[in-house]
Amino acid sequence: MQEWLGKGHTRWRRFAAMLLPASAVAGAIVLGMANGAIAASFAVSGQTFKVSASELQGEGFVQYGGIAQEVDGTQHPVAVTGIRSAKLFDLCQSVKTPGAPVVLTIRAGGGGRPATASDLLIDVESLEGDATFTNINIGQDASTLEGGPDNARGERGAFGQQADRVNIRNLRQVARSTQAGTFTLTGLKLKVNVGSAAKECF
Repeated sequence: MQEWLGKGHTRWRRFAAMLLPASAVAGAIVLGMANGAIAASFAVSGQTFKVSASELQGEGFVQYGGIAQEVDGTQHPVAVTGIRSAKLFDLCQSVKTPGAPVVLTIRAGGGGRPATASDLLIDVESLEGDATFTNINIGQDASTLEGGPDNARGERGAFGQQADRVNIRNLRQVARSTQAGTFTLTGLKLKVNVGSAAKECF
């Protein structure tokens, strides 16, 4: 461990942890990746990060296929998920350094005081949980989606879905990026964990 820490300058630079936690949503979505637009408005890192929450409550949900792109042009198919406003209870986000026993974790939204976000956009690779959608349209043309964050729409002819509200319990998500208009992290706790304590959210 001491040897690794002594040589760790290069690996620490690779430890690209995103301070904005992610949330998102699933359902039985068929992604129109071939027609998907570039998802994030910035180049993503080569790493994914994990997010868990005991519950996500969202208003104004949209979802469609997209591509997250790295600086070198590497592309990753994602489910672009937009939520106009969200509450996240018992939020945890973790990112692990490749090839090293180091994990950064962020926790917030505990004790009945949820983290909140507005105009949330997430590039999702996978998601698990118990989801309930209210007034959902599945298979809507992605270019006609409305009710989510501004400009959260896909390409014309691509598969999309939208709902007035979404609720996900026992959220477990792997994502490439998160964007938000505002993100309020109540009770924020950030920690770099090394060695045997380097455990991810799930």
